[in-house]
Amino acid sequence: MKSFKKIGSFIFAGLLFVVGTVFAQTPDQSTPPDALIKMVVTDVMASVKADPDIQKGNIPKIVDLVEKKIVPYTDMRRTTEMAMGPNWKKATPEQQAQLTSEFKNLLIRTYSGALSQLRDQTVQFKALRAAPDDKEVVVKTVVLGRGDPVPLDYRLEKTANGWKVYDMNIMGVWLVEAYRNQFSNQISQNGIEGLVKFLQDRNKQLATAKPSN
Repeated sequence: MKSFKKIGSFIFAGLLFVVGTVFAQTPDQSTPPDALIKMVVTDVMASVKADPDIQKGNIPKIVDLVEKKIVPYTDMRRTTEMAMGPNWKKATPEQQAQLTSEFKNLLIRTYSGALSQLRDQTVQFKALRAAPDDKEVVVKTVVLGRGDPVPLDYRLEKTANGWKVYDMNIMGVWLVEAYRNQFSNQISQNGIEGLVKFLQDRNKQLATAKPSN
């Protein structure tokens, strides 16, 4: 997980690129996935650059931003289900709700520092290769800034409420895959409740940790 955490900030930043802002235009259910992403990039960059508190890593403010501006445009339940793999069906509805909530909080707190790193980056968009009736697509982008270009892809699904982001890929590593083994190991050792407790404990640790830029 340490190696993934090193690039995880870019992944989380990518999620923020997608939905972490007040939209110049409000996307509706008919907004194509690539247009949705493209629509908000400029706005989110401007929003972050204009907020000194976020740049300094103000966790409460970042969490508030994520809850209001990001969570509504993601499908964290599906993200959690994919990270759980076959073990998802072994969890009760109550446990599934707990796991989804705790995993969401883990991602927010683990990668919240990514916001403070958004400075001079720009995003290059690749042409979307998808059929009009596709229900799942991958939108490919490249983040340009200091250092080498960073490929950053988004996996989205079409829902009754429009397109939702449920997974991200950076340099060949999908977010849910990075957590799947860890979740599986926890469950094999301590069961579903053990994974719930592990996530709860980890979130408590991160809530009291000092932000690092």
